[in-house]
Amino acid sequence: MNITSYIQQFFIDFIQILNEMSPYLMLGFFFAGLLKVAIPQKFIDKYMGQKNGRSVLNASLLGIPMPLCSCGVIPTGISFYKSGASKGSSVSFLISTPQTGVDSILVTYSLLGLPFAIIRPIIALVTGYVGGMLANRYDKREYGLEKNIPTKTASCDTNCNTKTESDCGCGDSCDIQTDKKRSKIYTMFKYAFVDFLQDISKWLIIGLILAALISVLIPDDFFSNYVGNDFIGMLVILLASVPLYICATSSVPVAAVLLMKGVSPGAALVFLMAGPATNAATITVLNKVLGRKTTFAYLISIIMGALVFGLLIDHALPSEWFTLQGLHSHMGAHEGHFSLPLWLQWGSSISLTLLILNGYLQKAILKRKTIPSSVIENETEDYLISVLGMSCNHCKNSVEKHIGALKNIDLAEVNLEQKRLHISGKKIKLETIQRELESLGFEFGGEINN
Repeated sequence: MNITSYIQQFFIDFIQILNEMSPYLMLGFFFAGLLKVAIPQKFIDKYMGQKNGRSVLNASLLGIPMPLCSCGVIPTGISFYKSGASKGSSVSFLISTPQTGVDSILVTYSLLGLPFAIIRPIIALVTGYVGGMLANRYDKREYGLEKNIPTKTASCDTNCNTKTESDCGCGDSCDIQTDKKRSKIYTMFKYAFVDFLQDISKWLIIGLILAALISVLIPDDFFSNYVGNDFIGMLVILLASVPLYICATSSVPVAAVLLMKGVSPGAALVFLMAGPATNAATITVLNKVLGRKTTFAYLISIIMGALVFGLLIDHALPSEWFTLQGLHSHMGAHEGHFSLPLWLQWGSSISLTLLILNGYLQKAILKRKTIPSSVIENETEDYLISVLGMSCNHCKNSVEKHIGALKNIDLAEVNLEQKRLHISGKKIKLETIQRELESLGFEFGGEINN
């Protein structure tokens, strides 16, 4: 096969995988937006505060449908911890959330079949619960003694009539009063098809490219010929997955193609678990914020859970449950598998592509946007600060929420593309801002002079 044939086959496989995924992705994004407006932040916080098994279980259950990957779940989980959630509940949320999500479950069904789509959230629930209970066991401190709870907690309710949601710093619990129904619908679609899509679009594209490249470059009998032992295959996949960053949705096409190349279903499951749930950045931040023992509980739960459930799939469950279901023609589908109409597949792919392009266009506009300095009145101070480590809209919301809730802060506004935080208020201490940012897992880059 010459280079031209490889390139041609790459694009054929890329489009085929995209067409299989895109209808379920669009539906998953819609459900993600629905969850955004249907489950208020206060509801989530209420059921995660106790240092017991019920709170750990609640956190894992709440995390399963949440469409957050590793980059977004870190500030969200740490935010829960700083707002009063126990370590166990926070770890449970941090483990279960990135493994699944309504979008990734639907995409798993489209490419890997119903058994994989069912077992992924079950595994996320079990590993999240076990990790949370381990974290509670390691945490010997009295609950709440070292929590850094924001001091200005009442301002959201009093200011919501005059500020936008991001200005209030209370996220989901803050509704604009002028037209609640319209606001919720707008919030739902904006989050689903703008904010959330922007967060995962890069990794989604990388996942599709990797899947297509593996499909073209790796022979179909590679793993059966060179990695004959299924357990060794799991260990190889695990070692590659733990430091790797890939979100739950983009891991699915890669796992599907790995299955086609001869890895066992258990090894594919290891990749689906460890890839989204762990990466070098997550491990570093958790070790810094929650401590070494809690980070150990987090990692051991994911690693042991991946191996145990991988062995269970390979040796205890019927193998026909986990044969490849989604991709058809030369990519190995079984006859009789339900396939969506071509017009729906192509329409969804085109729509998804246009939405991704719109997201990159909006990012380009934000990169050129200048944050105007406020007029200094009544000793109001105005700062522009570099914040390193922000990578998604959940990072942005977390910074705005916690910095905006600090004493003397009247405005906290983040430009995600420029990695800048604009704050204004009275008697601002940059040391306090730095401590708060670092406690959230971000790096204080210093003041920027206009």
